[in-house]
Amino acid sequence: MIHRMLRYPAGWEWHVLQQAKGQAVRKEPLPSRKNTQRQTTSSREEQKAVKAISKIEQDSIEQQTDELKQLYPGCASWIDECAGRRTNNISVGDLSNAEMLLYGTLMFQVTEDQTDIQPFHFWLSKNRLITMHDDMRLPLRLQSIEHVTKFESCETAPEALFIMLSIILETFHEGLDGFETRLGELETTMRNENRTGLIDVIFERRYDLLHWSHLFIPVREVHSAAKEAFMDELTETDTFKRITHKLERIEALLKHYALEIDTLISMDDAISNFRGNDIMKTLTIFTVLFLPATIIGGIWGVNFEVLPFKENKWSFTAMISCIALITFFMYIWLWKKGWTGDLLNGRNPKEIVAEGSSSRPKRSQRTKASRSEQASAAADEQPQTRMHTPRRRR
Repeated sequence: MIHRMLRYPAGWEWHVLQQAKGQAVRKEPLPSRKNTQRQTTSSREEQKAVKAISKIEQDSIEQQTDELKQLYPGCASWIDECAGRRTNNISVGDLSNAEMLLYGTLMFQVTEDQTDIQPFHFWLSKNRLITMHDDMRLPLRLQSIEHVTKFESCETAPEALFIMLSIILETFHEGLDGFETRLGELETTMRNENRTGLIDVIFERRYDLLHWSHLFIPVREVHSAAKEAFMDELTETDTFKRITHKLERIEALLKHYALEIDTLISMDDAISNFRGNDIMKTLTIFTVLFLPATIIGGIWGVNFEVLPFKENKWSFTAMISCIALITFFMYIWLWKKGWTGDLLNGRNPKEIVAEGSSSRPKRSQRTKASRSEQASAAADEQPQTRMHTPRRRR
């Protein structure tokens, strides 16, 4: 285990622990008994040397871990618990001298790839911050030159932890920006061309939002646990107030995106229902229109020995004419009832909106028309008023 200590002007310390990678797993298949017997002496000696080197490395790692536990006995159990942990875990505790502690593991996304999630192990007291990493990308990002002045301005270790969380949340903001772009494209596609396959895309965006919400909840828990552990000593600092506002902003974005996705799902359900109703109405209309032809065709299709007008050469023409006439009158009846609507016309909603806006008079025209109507009405009433009003005596 690689240990690096950084001491800052205010007196607090940051210990960076890098877990050494375990022994490489053998990729070759295990040799069979027959092949084992054929192994040469040199290959056996190489295997023994590799085992000896790996044992030395393992002993060195264990020795460094034991030295670290002896140096900081308060975090000994935390070091053992963090080995191999890949889940979120935040806890509040205290030392023997009643000093409050905040420790645990926070899972975060390193890059834009949603599967690239790494653990961030931390152990925090008032003057000491210990972080353990499986991947060196995060400690290198935290120790970059642009963040040095931020850590040097911190008075306590808890302030530094929230600066680290703010740096981690930069990737979170970038991911939300990309999610917002994809969500806007989905809304535009749904408005211009609503297809049945869009519901799959909507649920995919929903799963993306659940992914970011799952990553955000532990950060919120760390924020609340820090208030529980360090109370007003931490909450009155500018760093804590900034991270509070940032978390509130992210939470507002998540709620807004969830509301948009729910609205898209509701719209898709409404559109599907309307389309289903239109389809059923259309099928019903066509069924009613072809009902006379079906009945007459069924009757004439029966093998009667004696069928009226069978021998007449105009019987088929008369039957077709009768069917067409009955169908026409039934369509006129349905049209007057208003049951056909725009189903058989296939009109575009944009055309309907355009016709409605064009047929509606402008506001200025309506105002002028109303004023002219009022003036004409007043002119009509004025003579009648003079006619029925008696003259006053002087």
